[in-house]
Amino acid sequence: MRYKTILSSLERRQDYNYIIERVNYYNKLTATHIPLSRTKRVSDIPNKGGNYNRDFFEFSRYFPSSYFVDTAFGDNTAICQTPSIAKSRPIFGSNENDVLLKLNKIRHFFYLNDKKTFASKENKAIFWGAMHQPHRQRFMEKFFNSPMVDCGDTSNNQSTPAEWKKPLITPYDHLKYKFIVCIEGNDVASNLKWVMSSNSLAMMPKPKFETWFMEGKLIPNVHYVEIRDDYADVEEKIRYYSEHVDEAEAILRNAHEFVDQFRDEEREDIISLLVLKKYFEKTDQSV
Repeated sequence: MRYKTILSSLERRQDYNYIIERVNYYNKLTATHIPLSRTKRVSDIPNKGGNYNRDFFEFSRYFPSSYFVDTAFGDNTAICQTPSIAKSRPIFGSNENDVLLKLNKIRHFFYLNDKKTFASKENKAIFWGAMHQPHRQRFMEKFFNSPMVDCGDTSNNQSTPAEWKKPLITPYDHLKYKFIVCIEGNDVASNLKWVMSSNSLAMMPKPKFETWFMEGKLIPNVHYVEIRDDYADVEEKIRYYSEHVDEAEAILRNAHEFVDQFRDEEREDIISLLVLKKYFEKTDQSV
């Protein structure tokens, strides 16, 4: 009954076309009668056992518990063999089997109230985080002693130098700097959402993975400051945007506008329901 009520006014909404566009971005399935492994049902994913289960259950409970579903929970970086519900997927390639849902959102989807202006912040970048991946470690090796980048390894990785080690800090502790580096970890850069809601510029290479945040739609130097994969231009970009404040603030406005589209909780719920509805339809399960 609630499902029908939520969707009853869909076609009368002024943002109807936008909603459908988002649904089709997350769920790119076009063919019908697409086979699943049929080893897992909706009822097999309870409202417990971790953030992924709970976030899936929030919307799967609107559908019959007997429906089949394949999942790729966790930091998914693969093209799935069957249509699967996932938090993340590769941006490039034939990724239509990877159907995105807003999963592990307590970690990935929160925003900041940044009261500092960009112009008032220090002309430096900060990158504190877990240094498990080689590409993150290469950044540390290159900039740990740089006067323009504040670096810190907050992980318990014993293979990284002891001098890199720093304590955990809050997102708000990052905001004294004009730039916050967002480097992908196992999949996406989990700090990107809150960084783009702040008045500090997100600085990162072009993303290779995406989530509900639609990282694949981000435009370099429009929504964030793009840096090379080898990080060779980091200090150059810090100097440029520190001196060209108008250009930096234009990127910030675009970033804030991009973030704002995810703030309407009612609309987010409708999109989530429609993504699952389309998933069950395209896998030959009536809705």
